[in-house]
Amino acid sequence: MKRFDARIVFGLLLIVGGVLALAQTMGLLSNVSDIFWGGLFLTAGLIFLSLLFGGHWWAAFPGFILAALGVMILLPDSFGALGGAIFLGGIGLSFWYVYFSSRNERWWALIPAGVLTALAVMIVVTQQHEDFGAAVFLGGIGLSFFAVYFTNRLERWWAIIPGGVLVTLAGVTVAAQQFGEFQTAGFFFFGLAITFLLVALLTGMRWAYWPALALGILGFLGIASLLNIANYLWALALIGVGAFMLIKYFTNR
Repeated sequence: MKRFDARIVFGLLLIVGGVLALAQTMGLLSNVSDIFWGGLFLTAGLIFLSLLFGGHWWAAFPGFILAALGVMILLPDSFGALGGAIFLGGIGLSFWYVYFSSRNERWWALIPAGVLTALAVMIVVTQQHEDFGAAVFLGGIGLSFFAVYFTNRLERWWAIIPGGVLVTLAGVTVAAQQFGEFQTAGFFFFGLAITFLLVALLTGMRWAYWPALALGILGFLGIASLLNIANYLWALALIGVGAFMLIKYFTNR
C-alpha cells in the first residue's frame, strides 16, 4: 500500500469548501463560512479523540478543545451566549479525562478541571441569575480542592484549607447580598473556623483547634452584630477580662 498523502485531505477540503460556496451562491445555504470552519474543527477534534482508544491520553487536549471550538462555531445565533461555556467546558473535559484515565498519578488534573468547569457553569448560571455567578465560580473551585483531598486523605490534607476558604468566599458573596458588606465579615471568619475544625477532626492535627477557636470567636461576634447584641458582648468581654486580671492579682497577693 502507498503511504498516505496529505494532499488527499487538502483536496477533499477544497471540494467540500467549493460545494458549500456554490450552495450559498444558489441560495440553498447561509453562513457557509461558519459551517465549513465549524465542521472542520469538529472533524479534527473527533480524529484526535479517536486516538484515545489507543491509549494516547494526550490526545484529549486537542480532541476536546477542537471539538468544542467546532460546536461553538456551529451554534445558532440564539445560543451564541453559551459559546464561551461550551469552549471552556470542552477544555475542562480534557482535564477530567486525564484525571480519570489515571487517578493515582494525575490527581493534579482535578484542579484545572474544576476551575474550567466552574467557569463554564458560571457563564450558564449568569444568563438567568447574574448575582450568583461569583458564588458558583468560587464554590466550584473549592469543591475541586475537596475532591483533591479525597484522592489521598493522608498526604493531601492541605487541600481542605483552600477548599474551605473558597467555599466560604462563595457563601460570603451570597450573604453580602442579604446582609450587606460589613456583616459578611462574621460569616467569613466563621467559615474559616469550620475549615480549620475540619482539618483538626479529619487529620488529627491538634494545632488546627487553636485557629478554629480564634476564628470562631471572631465569626460569632460578627454574626452577633446582625442581632444588634455585639456591643453588649464586647462590653461583657471587657468586663470579664478585667475581672479576671483583678482576681489573679489579688489571689497572688
